[in-house]
Amino acid sequence: MAQLLMDCMSSSGYQVSVASSLRAFVKDPYDQVVLDELKVLAQAEIERLKKQWDQQGPPALWFCYHPYYKSPDLIGPGLCKAYGIPYITAEASYSARRTQGVWQGLQEWVASSIEMAAVNICFTQRDRRGLSQGIPQARLVLIKPFIDTGFFSQEPIDSHEPRLVTVAMMRAGDKMDSYKRLAAALEKLSSIPWMLSVVGDGAMQEEVEALFARIPAERITWHGRLNRKDIATLFSQSSVYVLPGCGEAYGLAYLEAQAAGLPVVAYDTAGVPEVVANGYSGILTTVSDDYLYAKAIETLLTDRKARQQMSYQARSYVHTHHGLKQAREALSVILHKQLNHEH
Repeated sequence: MAQLLMDCMSSSGYQVSVASSLRAFVKDPYDQVVLDELKVLAQAEIERLKKQWDQQGPPALWFCYHPYYKSPDLIGPGLCKAYGIPYITAEASYSARRTQGVWQGLQEWVASSIEMAAVNICFTQRDRRGLSQGIPQARLVLIKPFIDTGFFSQEPIDSHEPRLVTVAMMRAGDKMDSYKRLAAALEKLSSIPWMLSVVGDGAMQEEVEALFARIPAERITWHGRLNRKDIATLFSQSSVYVLPGCGEAYGLAYLEAQAAGLPVVAYDTAGVPEVVANGYSGILTTVSDDYLYAKAIETLLTDRKARQQMSYQARSYVHTHHGLKQAREALSVILHKQLNHEH
């Protein structure tokens, strides 16, 4: 998403550069040493940028993607105050629950940054509500999640024996929960023909594969990690995208699959409903109900006419509402207002 935002700005005529490659990330809430080291490195970056800006002039604005309690922007806010330039965030996150150890201070830092920002871009109404509740003074705008639909323009080949496909990292937490629920649902569909392609790898790969042990091995192809081009090709050879989406912020893979003409079967949870039109571009079911989830997959597996209609609608939905063109236009309006001091 960060790269897509940069592409949007560049294609709109803005000169975009990465100000710093410092990775500010505090994994452990009680690791004061890491935080202290980051602060030193951040200060060095601030001094470097000050020297550069004093010689060449400051930029028109500072844009920060996804600051949150583990990964705050330790550089931008102070520089923006010192040089009087707008500070903008996209997909900033605030969680009042994250108050353990050094995270508490970082959370307060993020909240202060969000509050001082000229504008904070949210990608879902869910995130917008969260920020407005936690930081009432924050200036918020909404841009729908988006992708470059051009990468997924191949027409899907809808065979009489449809192929399911899922793309997800294999890691603990929400992704693992999604794999668990998907495996449980597919076990209920042994009486009808289907094949599943799984794209992804990660630390929990063995555990994920074990979840599907009761499903005949010949029904599943494990692709490992694939690049975007190969994923697009795989989508064109598939019929339905399946991933429950436990705790999903929104999930760009859902948009990519729909852009390729694949109806989605997922849970009606978190940010998923903001990228899947239930009953139009996919089917969203009750969280953790394996029977309903399996039934939704079965519907699209066995009703080819319904599947083809939803395939057409899925492609139309993403190209109309979640494409690069729509995002570029919305982002250009936001940037124009800030650069011309319009409110």
